[in-house]
Amino acid sequence: MRRFRRPAPFVEDALWQTASATTPWVDRLAPPRAQALRALTARFLHQKTITPVAGLALDDAQRVQLAALCCLPLLEFGEGGLRGWSQLIVYPDAFRVHRTHTDAAGVLHEWDDELAGEAWGAGPLILSWADVQADLAEPDAGFCVAVHEMAHKLDVLDGEMDGTPPLPRDWHRQWARDFQRAYDDFCMQVDLETETAIDPYAAEAPEEFFAVTTEYHFSAPDLLADAMPIVAGHLRRFYGVSPFAPSP
Repeated sequence: MRRFRRPAPFVEDALWQTASATTPWVDRLAPPRAQALRALTARFLHQKTITPVAGLALDDAQRVQLAALCCLPLLEFGEGGLRGWSQLIVYPDAFRVHRTHTDAAGVLHEWDDELAGEAWGAGPLILSWADVQADLAEPDAGFCVAVHEMAHKLDVLDGEMDGTPPLPRDWHRQWARDFQRAYDDFCMQVDLETETAIDPYAAEAPEEFFAVTTEYHFSAPDLLADAMPIVAGHLRRFYGVSPFAPSP
């Protein structure tokens, strides 16, 4: 008995053209990489449920745009970066998350965080639509919440969110050493209240350092290369050339 293969998912021409025209990172990609991103975007839309909440409505072009942004960090890694989760939740604006923590003395601390995005290990990826739009309005300002959260999704693929995504063994050792050294130096600058070129939030934890520098790779690669050339080199190898890198 002959089995028929299902056709590969695809994004319609009109929707892709709209997404490209309204998403600076996509619009600046060389044609072969744009085609690769289109295929990844189609796979994302096929595998993931995009759920707008709190009264937000998203049309098909906006869903394609969100999927394309989330897939930017996968251009070199491939569709394996989509493993382990199934839903993108989109709030109209920044959203509140209730946190709890029990310290070493057994005291329970509770507080609320206001977030632009969040990524859970095996749970959903969550974004603020208003913050996505702000990133699109200033695509070279050093921020892109969608790629930040996707960096966390890549980071956790090896079972631990620690700032080091799955890599070949030799590269993994070199990455871990170089990122730890850069992170320690950056934390020292922040502790000394030295003004830093990179957002101080990168000092929160090694996984945030990776995610924040990922944002700079995509939206301010020259600034990252000046501030942290070794980190920038690793990210360029991992993600490919940034759409905002200067032309050779």
